[in-house]
Amino acid sequence: MKASTGPTSAPSRSTKKGRLSARWFLLVWVVLIALFVYAAYEYSQRLQAQTVAALEQQTQAQMADLRADYEKQLAALNTDLNKQIAALQSKVDSFNELLTFTKDNASNKTDNSNKLYTQLDEVKTQLNALQKKMDLLK
Repeated sequence: MKASTGPTSAPSRSTKKGRLSARWFLLVWVVLIALFVYAAYEYSQRLQAQTVAALEQQTQAQMADLRADYEKQLAALNTDLNKQIAALQSKVDSFNELLTFTKDNASNKTDNSNKLYTQLDEVKTQLNALQKKMDLLK
């Protein structure tokens, strides 16, 4: 029998070198893939933060516009209510004057004062209702 000293009995240097270079190649690819995954994650986080900041800024601007519009409408409504209250107050005053005049000139035969009292009460209830609405708006 012959003694064989070929490559089958012991691994050669070229196969060890090939395995070593394949391991390094795979290791470099794994590290590169991990770096790309990390970079993509960081980029998506940065984009998300920028988007959230832009949305917050837009929301704040819209809220300021809505607040200004609401205050403008409230001021207009308050002015209208004040005008209505002033008109009703003038009606109440004129009814009071008329009622005073009627009471001074009334005789036992006429009962006009009751009609005026009824009208005066109606106007006062309207005035109170408008005053409550105005208080609620404030």
